[in-house]
Amino acid sequence: MKRFLIIALPTFALGAIFGAAFWYLASPLWIDQVVSETLTQTTEATGAEVIATGTLRDADAVHRGTGQVLLVALADGGFEVQLTMFEVTNGPDLEVWLSAHPDPQKSADVKGADWLALGQLKGNIGDQAYRLPEGANPADYNSLVIWCEQFGVLFSPAPLS
Repeated sequence: MKRFLIIALPTFALGAIFGAAFWYLASPLWIDQVVSETLTQTTEATGAEVIATGTLRDADAVHRGTGQVLLVALADGGFEVQLTMFEVTNGPDLEVWLSAHPDPQKSADVKGADWLALGQLKGNIGDQAYRLPEGANPADYNSLVIWCEQFGVLFSPAPLS
């Protein structure tokens, strides 16, 4: 019985630790988080105007993304990024960033340029909006990226024009 406890207790403890780590890192690969926000309409009535657009694309074979990006000037003088028809590979600690790099192809491109974090990704599927902080100048940024902050990995870039 003593030998059983000497083997079973450490095995159970290690299994629990590695199982929790695996679940944290891998579960986003098969658990989708769907968001469906009502986006500000860009019409004369609302006073909102699209000032830049882009299309999300895959960063590589594993980190994939699709959808449209709209950079919108709001009637109140602020700006927001809108993601429509959006879908990206889920992962841990995903954020939405504006990047000064005109067309990031790899993570080093994003790290080597100025960037502005707009917040945690609300969901990996669906329409969503992110307001730029007050005083941020959208003209300083040339692309939008979905970025994994925890591992410093590019998930999906979208050059803006």
